[in-house]
Amino acid sequence: MGISKEYAVQMRGIKKVFGAYQALDDVQLDVKKGTIHAILGENGAGKSTLMNILYGLYQPDCGEIYLNGEKVNIKNPNIAISHGVGMVHQHFMLVDNFTVTQNIILGKEVSNKFGVLNMSKAKNEIKSIVKKYGLDVDPDAKIEDISVGMQQRVEILKALYRGVDLLILDEPTAVLTPLEIKELICIMGNLIKDGKTIIIITHKLKEIKESAEECTIIRKGKYIDTVKVTDVEQSDLANMMVGHKVNLIVEKSPAEPGEIVFDIDNITVEDDRKLSVIKDLSLKIRRGEILGIAGIDGNGQKELVEAITCLRKVSSGTIKINGNEIQNTNPRNVIDNGISTIHEDRQKCGLVLDFTVAENSVLEKYRKQPYSNKGIINNKKIDEFIKQKIQDYKIRPEHCENILVRELSGGNQQKVIIAREVANHPDLLIAVQPTRGLDVGAIEYIHKTLVELRDKGKAILLISLELDEIMNLSDTISVIYSGQIVGTFKQGTVDENHIGFLMAGGKQDAVNN
Repeated sequence: MGISKEYAVQMRGIKKVFGAYQALDDVQLDVKKGTIHAILGENGAGKSTLMNILYGLYQPDCGEIYLNGEKVNIKNPNIAISHGVGMVHQHFMLVDNFTVTQNIILGKEVSNKFGVLNMSKAKNEIKSIVKKYGLDVDPDAKIEDISVGMQQRVEILKALYRGVDLLILDEPTAVLTPLEIKELICIMGNLIKDGKTIIIITHKLKEIKESAEECTIIRKGKYIDTVKVTDVEQSDLANMMVGHKVNLIVEKSPAEPGEIVFDIDNITVEDDRKLSVIKDLSLKIRRGEILGIAGIDGNGQKELVEAITCLRKVSSGTIKINGNEIQNTNPRNVIDNGISTIHEDRQKCGLVLDFTVAENSVLEKYRKQPYSNKGIINNKKIDEFIKQKIQDYKIRPEHCENILVRELSGGNQQKVIIAREVANHPDLLIAVQPTRGLDVGAIEYIHKTLVELRDKGKAILLISLELDEIMNLSDTISVIYSGQIVGTFKQGTVDENHIGFLMAGGKQDAVNN
């Protein structure tokens, strides 16, 4: 295909090497103006690297970039923005204690001739953009007080405020609720109607089908194909992405639960404002059972996990594992009692970003043999352990054991955490959003791993905003609303509409009637 002004961006022969790792090898991209174009690939396939080159964060070792048919040299993000290219990263870059307006204008402040900030002019401009594209957000709210979905809107507003015409969204739905995803797709539609062009990096096949016109597939740093989304099924996209057939349905035999291993009895938990967000909540999980908690984000899931893992105090009630009370002790005691946790926020709670992949893999057991002896770390044993996990979980790049974990993609960071927690052989595994940011091949493997743990007699508490994941993977489903369990069901006895009604605050007796 030749270079044409009909395309917002065209990339040719893009290559990028990091040390001995070939991240991109002769990749091409053609994105039509005024469309939503998806980039699909496994974790570590090179999707974000390609877009970071387009945005000027990386420089290609080889290749050319054309914007609107003109060859450009994008040496840094400021040059990208001057060419109308903006990017919203997977992990937001906002100042928590600044307001929405302060974050949006940061670096592009409006001031009068005396150098005094003209905040009213900035607010009016922001309000105009909000109204134009349906980006409903309060300009005066502090970032720390608004939801993740709203924070994403602020990042989009930052780009639009700078006049971008081509917007790159890196894993835009990874941290959103189902309702927020629908709203984002609507917002993207409004942007396209106004002549903007959008590139989305995503693993979610359903959302590609719902929003994108074309999709480019990258595998192991190489260009595979560009297809019209309407011409392919989700299974076709999955197979092209991983290079083999992927089973999108969770396969598992009926559960055979044993005795109760985990027991929460009438706990009450307060949030940071001393308000009760968990109210007399009780749960029981048996050996060989996956109990899934379904709920809209913000209904107490975060505080519940923090209470179980002793990151937050319990005001009343008890939490027992194998009959031992663990509430209000400490995280090490929780781990020592056989509880492993895949936390929701992998970067804040799951990893030490400035430690290597190998160091992160033994954070919870470096004190024990064979990884240390009388306080002396056994690096050889740690190396053997993480090399096996890199192979088992297909953590990319290969041979990444001695690089800083912050240098991995978000999906590969998630794999490091899951590999570590599963390897602890816990009596209870708490899995919060375990497949967030993972490609379909990795999701298939993680689901299979959780089922295998269950079949070995382990108890699993699954908390996910993906209702499909809860419905397909759980043996028992509990619905949480406003800090309380409002219904508990065995798998197969209720449908998604029933669960969704309770998640939204509907009453169980109304369903029954």
